[in-house]
Amino acid sequence: MQSSFRTVLITGASTGIGATYADRFARRGHGLVLVARDQGRLETLAARLRDDYRVPVDVVAADLTRAGDLGRVETRLRQDAEIGILVNNAGAAVGGGFASPDLDALERLVDLNVTSLMRLTGAVVPRFLAEGGGAIINLTSVLAVAPELMPGIYPATKAFVLTFSQSLQSELGPSGIYVQAVLPAATRTEIWERSGMDPNAFPAMMDVGELVDAALVGFDRKETITIPPLPDENQWTQFTAARQAMLPNFRQTHPADRYLDGAAAGR
Repeated sequence: MQSSFRTVLITGASTGIGATYADRFARRGHGLVLVARDQGRLETLAARLRDDYRVPVDVVAADLTRAGDLGRVETRLRQDAEIGILVNNAGAAVGGGFASPDLDALERLVDLNVTSLMRLTGAVVPRFLAEGGGAIINLTSVLAVAPELMPGIYPATKAFVLTFSQSLQSELGPSGIYVQAVLPAATRTEIWERSGMDPNAFPAMMDVGELVDAALVGFDRKETITIPPLPDENQWTQFTAARQAMLPNFRQTHPADRYLDGAAAGR
């Protein structure tokens, strides 16, 4: 993938993981389209990247929870044939569990973490298929497979991103589209303060530069799943094998025997 210098569109690009992806892809010689809400921060970052790496950088100020703004980015992805890589990084977290939920805030979280990612992916995939290739990087979280570690729906939104990415790679990989899901653990970014959570409450946090550099190693290797904090790759391999071993057993015309005794007793 390093040999391709097509333009990269990055959402949530003004700070943190998104801004670091912008720096790393610019360093590799890619042009950029940076998408985030904060126009001032985007312009400052774009100016630095142009100066440091001499690459074209375009800025799109957009709130992806607003239909009009999201639609503008979708249109760009459909029409701009220079864009060959989409980095779905925009996301947020909401603190607290579900015992007393702020349903409006949670709906906005789903709009950003799930709906916008799905729509942007859906906007670019038909063009990638017509062109015979392209790449999509979806930022999810280790919480997608460890929902017990955080209350609320944030892990559920990240589980969607993980399974969506796996499904896309299975469907589209044979047609030349590469989909990577990146699963960070706690990473030192502004998401914690913005969500009202104390980053000091976490026992360890990864530096954002180290996270993105590791994720790009996985990208160059064309990994479908990249988990930078996981020391033993065999643990994921075994987890995947255990899950796939169940698949043939899901196609049954009757309940499993272990449920039949209880069903008979209830009659």
